[in-house]
Amino acid sequence: MNLFDLTNKTAIVTGACGLIGRQHCAALAAAGANVVVADINQAAADAVAAGLPGGPHLPLAVDVTKPESLAAARDQIIKQFGHIDVLVNNAAINDMFENPALAADLSKFENFPLATFQKVLEVNVTGVFLAAQIFGTPMAVQGSGSIINVASTYGIVGPDQSIYRNEAGEQTFYKSPSYPMTKGAVVNFTRYLAAYWGPQGVRVNTLSPGGVENSQDAFFVKQYSAKTPLGRMAAATDYQGAVVFLASEASAYMTGANLVVDGGWTAI
Repeated sequence: MNLFDLTNKTAIVTGACGLIGRQHCAALAAAGANVVVADINQAAADAVAAGLPGGPHLPLAVDVTKPESLAAARDQIIKQFGHIDVLVNNAAINDMFENPALAADLSKFENFPLATFQKVLEVNVTGVFLAAQIFGTPMAVQGSGSIINVASTYGIVGPDQSIYRNEAGEQTFYKSPSYPMTKGAVVNFTRYLAAYWGPQGVRVNTLSPGGVENSQDAFFVKQYSAKTPLGRMAAATDYQGAVVFLASEASAYMTGANLVVDGGWTAI
């Protein structure tokens, strides 16, 4: 079990206060890491950090689309801990529409708003690039580190739009083009960075989770679960083991890979 030990490691989680981000933080802290809880919301980051075991942990307000925000965070992290060992690139936008009455129409590819697409692209792709560049460079200099880019099953396969139809056969929503497109980019960016930084001892892998149950409509949960060999959506805690594995020496000979944890969704 020492292979999974992260004692004295500094682990950064971006988007740390989201549904899965909080669980990444909890898992890394439980494995012994000092966790940097990086989120755009400082108050939320403070609350998450306060609830983690071990420590010390560092809550930081970080905007992954702003190089100056990331650079300031990097300097503060190195000042406090002296090194950066793990980066979980988790911050992302899964685009939604505020008005449910308009969601089905606006989420269609033919009508999808350019401004929404550009916002998702900025966070999901540019944000991953910038965080890897600014937090990963010190890893390359020190000759070790692990970067975990969080993608999605929709970065591997196309969305099944039928699961968004309600019992009356009405299309309540279309999974939009921006999320699958950006998550597919994350998968291949992992391969690029693994090849580039491999000689410097920095491992870079993708974690591709499946859908997490989180108060969705009952018809959607039923239809998603029916397409999944394990017969259910994920719980938010289902990715804790995977993130510790990728962060630790347990995956020491693994880089450029895509670890798919989806209940079998992409297997059929």
